[in-house]
Amino acid sequence: MPMTMNQVIHAAVRRDLTRLDRALDAFPSEDAERANQLARAYRFLRHQLTDHHQSEDELVWPVIARLGVDRALLDAMESEHHEMSEALTETSAAMTALVARPETDMAAEALASVRRTRAVVDRHLDHEEDELEPALAAYLETPEWKGVEKQLRRRPMSEIGPFLAWLQDGQEPAVRTHLRSTIPPPVLAAIPALFGRSYTRMIAPVWQG
Repeated sequence: MPMTMNQVIHAAVRRDLTRLDRALDAFPSEDAERANQLARAYRFLRHQLTDHHQSEDELVWPVIARLGVDRALLDAMESEHHEMSEALTETSAAMTALVARPETDMAAEALASVRRTRAVVDRHLDHEEDELEPALAAYLETPEWKGVEKQLRRRPMSEIGPFLAWLQDGQEPAVRTHLRSTIPPPVLAAIPALFGRSYTRMIAPVWQG
């Protein structure tokens, strides 16, 4: 299967979970500022992943079910979304606990939670890429799917700017090439510069430390 925009988003999720894993593994004890930084970056990641899956639940699954994608497969996708939501909530609590007590034992607990969540997320993303995307491929040129794509793009610039900044932060070359073939490079540069400054100021530096 060729790369898709869905896989571009998945790559950003996997990248940030890897970053968070490494940062927690090297957490400096009693560094309250670092704990707050990592919690802030995690909240952003959780928001992006939750938004992505809510869009699938509300916009994508109903349409592709009508197009003919196997309902049992879509039910599995929805079930996996619920599992991810529970895992993300658990990790959110672990990150909040680290902020309250930024010590190595709390960082170790947060790391264990991140790794559990990562396993749940990876299992779903792999399932979606391996089974759902091939099932969807036959319908990508239909008016119904084009309508879904139009709805998915219908977001305010205050959301699109940070989203595009996030996607491009530390992208692998193959992912970057696909994104630039989908969205013109001047747009990829201009929108984050104008509307994605919150990500550039508050989130990107977390991963540079």
